[in-house]
Amino acid sequence: MLKKIFSFFIIVLALVTSPLLIRYLLTNQKLTILNSIYFNFPGIITKNKKCPTYDALLNQSLDDSFSVSIINNSGTLISSFNDEVLRLPASNQKLFSSAYVLSKYKLNNNLKTSLLKKNKNNYYLLGQGDPDLNYEHIIELISNVKENKIINFNIVEIDSNLNWPNGWTNTDKLFEYGSPITSLAIESNQNKYEDIYALKIFIKNYLKDKFPNSKVNIDLFDSEKTFYLKDIKEINTIYSSPILSLLTLTNSDSHNFTAESLFKNASNTWNENEYIKLKKWLENKGLPITNTYFADASGLSRKNKITTKLVVLFLDKMRYSNNFQTYQSTLSIMGVRGTLAKKFVNSELSGKFFGKTGTLSNVFALSGFLYKNEKPIIISIIQNSNNIDKEKAFKLLSDIYYLKSCK
Repeated sequence: MLKKIFSFFIIVLALVTSPLLIRYLLTNQKLTILNSIYFNFPGIITKNKKCPTYDALLNQSLDDSFSVSIINNSGTLISSFNDEVLRLPASNQKLFSSAYVLSKYKLNNNLKTSLLKKNKNNYYLLGQGDPDLNYEHIIELISNVKENKIINFNIVEIDSNLNWPNGWTNTDKLFEYGSPITSLAIESNQNKYEDIYALKIFIKNYLKDKFPNSKVNIDLFDSEKTFYLKDIKEINTIYSSPILSLLTLTNSDSHNFTAESLFKNASNTWNENEYIKLKKWLENKGLPITNTYFADASGLSRKNKITTKLVVLFLDKMRYSNNFQTYQSTLSIMGVRGTLAKKFVNSELSGKFFGKTGTLSNVFALSGFLYKNEKPIIISIIQNSNNIDKEKAFKLLSDIYYLKSCK
């Protein structure tokens, strides 16, 4: 114990007296405890250094609809282009929200869907937005209901006014990727006919068939009143896939419902559509969030506003997190997996870029870790334009890979 206390004071002393030493230790990630302190410290050590070859590449390749930021392995911002211009990030927003979720959960944690019972005949179905929940799971749960003259069954759900974050368009809401975000969702609400009312009918029919002599009452229960459900008996529970699997679904496959569901659970915000906790979390790490706006966790909202500089500074700081390897493992892999699986297949770049794409009308984003000589270069490319050119973004990534590194 004394040894740990002594080590802690040595580190604090070094922080105060030797910025150059600290920068060296952090840049080379020599001390795990120091890395952890820096990750949670409200400040950044990133330096700026002009790299003429990189700057020339960006200036020759891009127009003003693009923003780009590049940080090298030593944490130096070596090149940028419009990197403080606020942009729509599309699904690059998941880079932030998934990291927030990772900071709140253990990897083997799960989301739960539970059947609760109060008194002899009052049942409550309570969920946490398991994206894989299906009718077989519902049957497994409600098969535990016991016969009674009167059976009162309550489906606990959020206010329907909160089904979609602000900035999701009416057109988006018509498609699977814009499914409503609810705490009880049959297969992520991807079938618009399988809503909470269809679930209500399904449960009522099941119970009436099983107990023909019982009076079955089915009601929706406001999830804001879950305080009423404390200290009641849990009859049965269905568990989701582990958090790690759900985060991989979020980032690698860019699944919007899972991104939103995980964030709402991690931030305890099922009964509101505010994402201030995400912005505050980034601010507490010393990241530049002035004038940025966070309207959802998935990036489908047209109200999100970030900069590529924020993205790369955040990804650089994530390298000091105890969960970095896990975080990186959830991302798409160029030519291998997820939304990047079909790009640069059988090329030298295959398996060398771990990142996240983002696509909306008039938006394309590509951010992540490009491994060059086994060392990561952190890159964020975002284009907001009526004439999106995805191939230009991918060519830029390739050009950066083959460009001679700056000294």
